[in-house]
Amino acid sequence: MNELDILKNNYSILAAKIPFVPRVAVVLGSGLGVLIKEQDVEYSISYGELESMPVSTVDGHSGRFIFAKIGGVPIVAMQGRVHLYEGYTAQEAVRPIRLMGMLGAKGLILTNAAGGINRSFSCGNLMLITDHISSFVPSPLIGENYDRLGVRFPDMSEVYSKKLRELALASAEKLGIELKQGVYVQASGPNYETPAEIKMFSALGADAVGMSTAVEATAAVHMGMTVCGISLITNPAAGIGDKPLCHDEVKREADKAADRLSRLVATIVNNISNY
Repeated sequence: MNELDILKNNYSILAAKIPFVPRVAVVLGSGLGVLIKEQDVEYSISYGELESMPVSTVDGHSGRFIFAKIGGVPIVAMQGRVHLYEGYTAQEAVRPIRLMGMLGAKGLILTNAAGGINRSFSCGNLMLITDHISSFVPSPLIGENYDRLGVRFPDMSEVYSKKLRELALASAEKLGIELKQGVYVQASGPNYETPAEIKMFSALGADAVGMSTAVEATAAVHMGMTVCGISLITNPAAGIGDKPLCHDEVKREADKAADRLSRLVATIVNNISNY
């Protein structure tokens, strides 16, 4: 069965069950799955209940689609994402993104936990992604192209929508939340990067590094979705700080910033129809 058939089958399963057509899709990264209160969930389904859908295996990623409304705006959210380092191909890793787009979501908000490369960044900072570097991971568009999803050679001049970036900055200002801006680079993981790799990424212009997001954004733009990306800086990247890196630190920082990031995302969603 090819990729498009898998997506069509899962679309048929969900379209018959979901309470509305989602306008916005949201991906909640490590430890950030608290945006939606359980009482506000109108429908949810675990990835494992769908056909050939990759399943989250990482602590802090619960692994389900949630359908809810934020300020009256119907959304679908991934509570936990999947990663290349879990053994999935790039195409498999973006399958949930494509499915949310097929279900009707026109906008996509990606969040992640990232290591800070820019030395002016501190743990707990939020960074609005202005662009990304994906050269160190496989493109999710390798292989057969499906015209139903997008063109063979999609333009990537503006992966992260300028209009949504303006909205994010205005939302942050309204909330009194500091929002840095910078370029994100995706590495495959699961190992953290070496100091030499971080020096290379810095020389290339990257401000933060993580193990997700760029492939998801690429697949979304291929489908014509409008993308906004926000990184939570949970730790200095290797060689920037003086402590060994560990996932527990990432989760602790994510927990501390969860309320701030949730308020920012909710405000963006509430105003997204104006952009």
